[in-house]
Amino acid sequence: MLKVRLSSPEQFLQLLQCINKYSDQVKQVHSLLITHGYLLITNQWINTLLYNTLIRTYLNISRPKTSLVLFIHMLHDQALPNSHTFPSVLKAIGSLSQSHSIACMGYSFNAQCVKRGVLNDPFVRTSFLSLYSHIGDTKSAHKMFDEIPQPCIVSCNAMLDAFGKSGDMDLAMSMFLNMPKRDVYSWTSVINGYVHDGCHSEAIGIFTKMMADEDVFHGFLRPTEATFVSVLSSCSNLGDGYALYLGKQIHGYMLRNEEKLSVFIGTALIAFYGKLGCLSYAFQVFNTMAMKKVCTWNAMICSLASNGEETEALDMFKMMRTLGLCPNEVTFVGVLSACARAKLVDLGLELFQSMSHDFAIIPKMEHYGCVVDLLGRAGLLKEAYAFVKSMPFETDASVLGALLGACRVHGAVDLGNEVGRRLLELQPDHCGRYVLLSSIYAGAEIWDRAAALRKAMVHAGIQKVPAFSMAD
Repeated sequence: MLKVRLSSPEQFLQLLQCINKYSDQVKQVHSLLITHGYLLITNQWINTLLYNTLIRTYLNISRPKTSLVLFIHMLHDQALPNSHTFPSVLKAIGSLSQSHSIACMGYSFNAQCVKRGVLNDPFVRTSFLSLYSHIGDTKSAHKMFDEIPQPCIVSCNAMLDAFGKSGDMDLAMSMFLNMPKRDVYSWTSVINGYVHDGCHSEAIGIFTKMMADEDVFHGFLRPTEATFVSVLSSCSNLGDGYALYLGKQIHGYMLRNEEKLSVFIGTALIAFYGKLGCLSYAFQVFNTMAMKKVCTWNAMICSLASNGEETEALDMFKMMRTLGLCPNEVTFVGVLSACARAKLVDLGLELFQSMSHDFAIIPKMEHYGCVVDLLGRAGLLKEAYAFVKSMPFETDASVLGALLGACRVHGAVDLGNEVGRRLLELQPDHCGRYVLLSSIYAGAEIWDRAAALRKAMVHAGIQKVPAFSMAD
C-alpha cells in the first residue's frame, strides 16, 4: 500500500516511473490520478505525458488491453497523442490474439498517425513495420520500410522478420547480406524464417555461419535463447547424426555459459532429446532444471508418450497434478496420445471428458484426432466413426487419416472405402491417401479397386514418395 503524499502531476510521473513493474501499486497510482483529476485537461503537455506513461506502464506489467482502453480515455479527455504514444499502443495491439482485429486496428492507427502528423517519426514507422510483420502483411511492411529515409538495424530486423514469415527467404537473405551491420536479432530472424519455411538444413547452416562470425568469436555478439530454441527445433526435425551432435553442443554451451537452465531453453532441450528418442538425456535436463512450468512437464510427457513409455507418461501427468500444476491443451495431447498407444480406452475417454468438465478446456481438432486414434487402435471402428460424426465442427484430414489407418490395420474395407473417399476429396493430391486406401483393397484381395486407385494416381500425375532408411 502506497503511503506517500503526492501534490502534483510531476510527482505522480516520477512515482510511476519507479514502480512500473508492480501491478498493484500501478493501479493505486492510476486511481489517485483519477481522484485528483490530473487526467483531465490542465496542462496539455503534462496531460499527454501522464497518459503516455500510464499506457507504457500497463504494457510493461502485461496489461495491453488496459493500455488500449487508456488510449481511448486519452482521446476522450482531449489529451493529444504524440510520437511517444503510438509505439506503445501499437505494441499493445500486437499482443492481441486475433490477427484480423490486429490488422483492422493497425490500419486505423496508421490513418490516425497520418492525420496527426507523427508518421514521419522513425520510431513510429518502425513500430508499424513490426506490427505488419507480426500479422504477416508483408506488402504494408515493405511499403512502410521503403518510406523510412535511413532505416536503423531495428527496422531492418523487422523487415527481415516480415520476409521470413511470408516465406520469401530469397529477399530476406538478400537484405541480410547487404546490411552494413547485423546483431543477434538479424541472425535469429533469418534462422526463424528458414524454420518457418521448413528449410531446417538452411537454418542450421545460417546458425553455423553465425557461430563462426568474428563478432561471436570475439564476444561482441552472443546468441540468445531464442536463437538456440529455433536451431533445436530444426535439429529435431532433421533427426540425423549431425543434428543430434549439434543439439548436444548447444546443451553444452548453455551449461558452460549459464548458471542454470531457464524454463525456455530447458523445455526446448527436453523436446529435442525426446523427438530424437534420447529419453535419458531428456530426463537429465528435466531433473536438473531448478524451475519447471507446465510447458516443461508437457515436453517430458509428450517425449515419453512418443517413445513407447506410455505408462511413465501418465505417471508424470499424475505427478504434475499432485504438485498443483494445471494442465493445458498441449498436456492433453500428450496424455491422450499415451492412452491411444497403450490402448487405454476408458482412461482416454475419461481424460477427454475431463478437459471441459474439470479444466474448462475446449477440445480442438488435435484432441478429437487423439480420441479417434484411441478408438481405432483398440479396434472400435464403429465407435470411432460415430465419434467423428458427433464432432462439433467439420473434421479435417488428420482425423480421417487416423481412422483410415485403423481401417487398414483391422481390415475394415467398407468403412475404409467411405473414409478414404472423403479423404481424397479433402486431399486429392496426397499420395499417401491413395496408397493407404489401395493397401486396404489389396489386403482384402479386391484387386480391381486397388488397381483402379493406382491408375488414378498415374492419371493425376501423383507419384509415391520413395521410402528411405536413416541408416543409409
